[in-house]
Amino acid sequence: KNVIALAAGISDGMGLGANSRAALLTRGLAEMTRLGVALGANATTFSGLGGVGDLYLTATGEQSRNRTVGVRLGRGEKLEDILRDLGQVAEGVTTAQSAHMLALGHGVDLPVTRAVYRLLYEEASLVEVLRDVMDRPMKDEEEF
Repeated sequence: KNVIALAAGISDGMGLGANSRAALLTRGLAEMTRLGVALGANATTFSGLGGVGDLYLTATGEQSRNRTVGVRLGRGEKLEDILRDLGQVAEGVTTAQSAHMLALGHGVDLPVTRAVYRLLYEEASLVEVLRDVMDRPMKDEEEF
C-alpha cells in the first residue's frame, strides 16, 4: 500500500487528475493482491478494510507521509531533499525495494511497484516510468 501511495502522490504532484489516480489505485490493489496470493494470502483479504480501505486512506489522505513524498517527487523535487525535510520515515521508499525483490523472486508482475522502484533506485525519469505504467495493455483484472 505504501508504494502505491507513493505512485498516487506522484500522479497528483504531476497534476494528472483523479482518473489517473483511480487507475493507479486499481492497478496497485491488483498488484498487492497478486503478491499477497503468491506469498500465501487469501485474495479476498485485500477487498476489505485492511486492503482497499487502508490503501485508499494511505494514497489519498492529506496526512499520509507516503502520499506527501510522492506529491513532491511528482513536482520534480529530489528524494534526499524530501526525506530530509520530512524528518520522518516514509515506509514506501524502503518497501519499494523489498516488494520489487519479492516480486522478482516469486515471478510476480508488479508494474506500478517496478516503476516506483526505478524512479527511486535507478534514477529513471518521471515521464519514462509513467509511460511504462500507463501504456501497458489491458488484461483481465481478475487475474491474480
